[in-house]
Amino acid sequence: MNSSKPRKQRKFRSNAPLHIKQHFVHAHIDKTLKEKLNIKKRAIELRRGDTVKIMSGKYKGKTGKVLKVILKDAKVHIEGIVRKNSRGKEIPIPISASNLYIIDLDLTDKLRKEKLGLE
Repeated sequence: MNSSKPRKQRKFRSNAPLHIKQHFVHAHIDKTLKEKLNIKKRAIELRRGDTVKIMSGKYKGKTGKVLKVILKDAKVHIEGIVRKNSRGKEIPIPISASNLYIIDLDLTDKLRKEKLGLE
């Protein structure tokens, strides 16, 4: 994206194809975890099963596991972060990936380990 105009930035983010929207759901990694696993990157793509901490907003300081990553909206659902709807059912609150901080990674997937250079 070359433009600095907010209108064009919003248009780019909403109309981007999914392979580009994947980059919008990256979050920073805890420094100790980064050193322990010897990861060179500052931010990694969020996946279901990762443990994250919310860094800003109403739920700042709370931690939980990622339940769902929604690429279309570039939002994440976190375990325990819910609200009640008018019928009394609990609904997960979508949170932007930019407000999250990865505390622990889910490394059960071999491809993810390979991608991070852990194998």
